[in-house]
Amino acid sequence: MKVNMQAMMQQLQEVRKRIEKVQSELEGKTVTADAGGGMVRVTVNGRLRVTRIEIEKDAVDPNDLSLLEDLTAAAVNKGIDEAQKMSQQEMAKVTGGMMPNIPGLDMSGLL
Repeated sequence: MKVNMQAMMQQLQEVRKRIEKVQSELEGKTVTADAGGGMVRVTVNGRLRVTRIEIEKDAVDPNDLSLLEDLTAAAVNKGIDEAQKMSQQEMAKVTGGMMPNIPGLDMSGLL
């Protein structure tokens, strides 16, 4: 079985271009997660950047700031988890779900 290296390299370049396009699009896609029944809401984009934090007045108790801190951390973590899932789904569309299985291809810096 003869492998056409030039064709394979060309295919990899096409996949790379599609990945770069998806990465650019992911910046504009967001997910919103909340904690405390919606008292703290966080918006995270597909590049895993927190773009907005909203806090209800009732969540702010000067005598219990640790609750607000915990709610914020929970909302941020939930938002990042959801954004990662969204990013993985979008990348799987480009790679046909093979992304984690391509030997020697480090995709960690792409998200």
